[in-house]
Amino acid sequence: MKGLRCTTDNCQHNCRERCQAGIIDISTHGVCKSKIKREGGALSQLFEEYEAGPDYSMDEPELIVQCDADCIYNTNHLCTREHVSVQDGTIRTKCFSRKKDTLRG
Repeated sequence: MKGLRCTTDNCQHNCRERCQAGIIDISTHGVCKSKIKREGGALSQLFEEYEAGPDYSMDEPELIVQCDADCIYNTNHLCTREHVSVQDGTIRTKCFSRKKDTLRG
């Protein structure tokens, strides 16, 4: 999958809203279990993005999004949505593209 946007402020995998993890794991509640807090926190994140330069944002790495959430885009534990947004929530970093499957129950 290409087209994952991650706007978390403190993750080792995130650089200019591009996740470099390769495999993203989303829990049953839509929480990103792949997030690894960056040593140095949000300030370190800012420096990483500055050093990457503006051309870096043009690259979109290929990712696999494994998902256990009740979502219409979840097919056999893989996300089939073309564009996914992962963001910091109030407490955790979550998939904000998740849409519950109301037909399943």
